[in-house]
Amino acid sequence: MSHRILPILAVLLLSLVPLSAQDFGFGFDDEAAGGGGSGVLSVSIGGEVSASMTGFIDDFSDGLDETRLGDIFSGKLNFSAETPNAAGVINLKFATGLIYYDEKSPVYVDEAYVRAYFGIVDVEGGLRRLTWGKADSMGPLDVINPLDYSDLSDLSDLTSIKIARPLVHASLVLGQFSKLEGVFVPNFEPVRFAESGRWAPAQFASLSQLPAGSVIRPDTTTLNYAQAGMRYTTTIMNAADIGVQYYYGRLTTPALTMSPAFEVTFAYNPYHQIGLDYAQVIAGFNLRAEFAANITRDIDGSDGAVYNPSLAWSLGFDRDLFAGINLNLQCNETIRLLDGEISDPQDIEADSDISSTQITVQLSKKFLQDKLELKALARWEVESGACIIMPGLVWSNDDVAVDISAGIFAGSDEGLFGQFHDNSFVKVGLKYTF
Repeated sequence: MSHRILPILAVLLLSLVPLSAQDFGFGFDDEAAGGGGSGVLSVSIGGEVSASMTGFIDDFSDGLDETRLGDIFSGKLNFSAETPNAAGVINLKFATGLIYYDEKSPVYVDEAYVRAYFGIVDVEGGLRRLTWGKADSMGPLDVINPLDYSDLSDLSDLTSIKIARPLVHASLVLGQFSKLEGVFVPNFEPVRFAESGRWAPAQFASLSQLPAGSVIRPDTTTLNYAQAGMRYTTTIMNAADIGVQYYYGRLTTPALTMSPAFEVTFAYNPYHQIGLDYAQVIAGFNLRAEFAANITRDIDGSDGAVYNPSLAWSLGFDRDLFAGINLNLQCNETIRLLDGEISDPQDIEADSDISSTQITVQLSKKFLQDKLELKALARWEVESGACIIMPGLVWSNDDVAVDISAGIFAGSDEGLFGQFHDNSFVKVGLKYTF
């Protein structure tokens, strides 16, 4: 079925619900209505409508003939229905020129899933985003949903760039403070990068220069690429939240190899992950930590077509400082194991740093009875020295918000952010939430 048909069907199905309540949040007693049901149906509709313009500073110097502000309109429409036994959610996104997989459409399904309640067990299935781990930003344990880097003009909200995946998720409540979760993802989606245009990294943009048919990609929609994991979380001594998880999946960064015939082959290495996380408030600091061991098939470090095993960790905190300023600081690092075994210059990890470290700093302060917020976000890639700095100013009044922000890319071209120094931008937006 075409992806363009799915949103239309979703709207038609939901339109069959009798919207007799003025505020779109209402209930029906099934038994009173003679339906023989056992609960109250609650249906709600919400979303947002946005108008924004993004201008790239480098374009302004080339004159108005080279300056574009992009598509102004975007929006979201969220539907949900719930009874004591089950819930269903359909979230749609709207924008001119949106790309959904290989199709261009002004609307696509962002999330769509159903959840059933069986006492202490919840089961849900559909197109879903899940967050595992305690880190605020890109923690090593948050492995279920890959990220969409095809447009780096908004990295302030990582939830919005997570790619929803088809999955089945179940959770079992164990006592008052503990929970056991399991997830099954029937296929695979890698991290998404643009391969042409303004936001294409150099290594991906070069692929578009190769002859047709010389880039070989696997079919990741089969059960051969299925993934699964389990996670247990609990609270000890009513103070510290801890978690442990196991996940079997695929590394979302492709392993690229080139044949003597100059064919580039994409591969996504399978791996096992064992992880721990911890969160606690100590002396006003909201501490969060994660640790993971990623075990690939290259357990001796000598297979040049497979990434080496690695260790990954994340440590961060947030705290209110003086004068109402809030600080959120986090450091993420991945360290390659068996680095000394890499001797082949054709190894996919040859000439790369043994570690990859990123520090994220967010500062914010609110004024005028919390209606005006001044904020700044910085992400720094330590090894390359590349960074992005995103200052912003948001004025909000109930359901309306005006946002003025900027993005400044700097540093070495070897880093992800540094190579986009020509893409520094300013953005102005108006948003209505309903």
